[in-house]
Amino acid sequence: MISGDRHLLEPGNAAYERLQVQRDQVDQLDVFVWPQVHSKLEIWHAARKNHYDVITTQDPFWRGLLAWKIARLTGSKFNVQVHTDLKAQSFLRHVLAQIILRHADSVRVVSEKLKAQVKRINSTVSTHVLPIFIAVERFRSVVHIPSEQKRILWTGRFEEEKDPQLALQVVKDLRKQGIDPELIMLGTGSLESSLKQGAQGLNVLFPGWQDTAAYLAKADVVISTSKHESWGASIVEALAAKVPVVALDVGIAEEAGAIIATRDNFAATVLRVLQSGDKGDLKLKLYSKEEWTMNWKDSLL
Repeated sequence: MISGDRHLLEPGNAAYERLQVQRDQVDQLDVFVWPQVHSKLEIWHAARKNHYDVITTQDPFWRGLLAWKIARLTGSKFNVQVHTDLKAQSFLRHVLAQIILRHADSVRVVSEKLKAQVKRINSTVSTHVLPIFIAVERFRSVVHIPSEQKRILWTGRFEEEKDPQLALQVVKDLRKQGIDPELIMLGTGSLESSLKQGAQGLNVLFPGWQDTAAYLAKADVVISTSKHESWGASIVEALAAKVPVVALDVGIAEEAGAIIATRDNFAATVLRVLQSGDKGDLKLKLYSKEEWTMNWKDSLL
């Protein structure tokens, strides 16, 4: 496995623990984090020595190019993982993805939307849909705390791609409609100072990074304003907690059961949800850790 995730090598986090369960499904699973930890030469020497049945890569870009080259030189099957929206990539990365995916023996994607994108590039490749593993049990047990004041929850990094400014605009638009909701923005990032300045005069809280479940218990609606999204864990967590989600059509949003809005009608959609009192409904099929790892093994072939 050629990855860019250092956490796979660090005991004590979810990625590392999931990797140990994956290892139980195969005779041998070696992980190389390139370029942060391991070199091309290390990966090449390991591939020649171990004669891997499958070389899987975390993305269809530069890591994909390296994995494809090594797989072909060593006679291994070549598996590609796609976690990100291919349409949102730069021209160079888009061209790379087309080359890599057309030479893949199998592909694993995290959503039906990404499967359709892959099939448009390579209609014959074996493509498996396997959502990212999330332990949602604790979100399903969230007990909601009623309040007369409407509360909106936003979670993410305060960066341009997440468009937290749209969340502030939603509150401003709702105030024009006679509703003054509380907006809770969980996260940190480079835009924090400008967001706090833009939130002056509004009922906005900035708790930093906190336990999402505790805030989902207070939320009437979760909003996802990302311009593009590889998947959308916060959407899945909210819907598992029965909190409705209003989102742009990115990542897993529609498949998971979020209410899809455009930038132009985002505030109107949030208003409709707040007035209806509807609950969220997670439509996405999620697996237990054991089920996920068994499906992961199948996706390599």
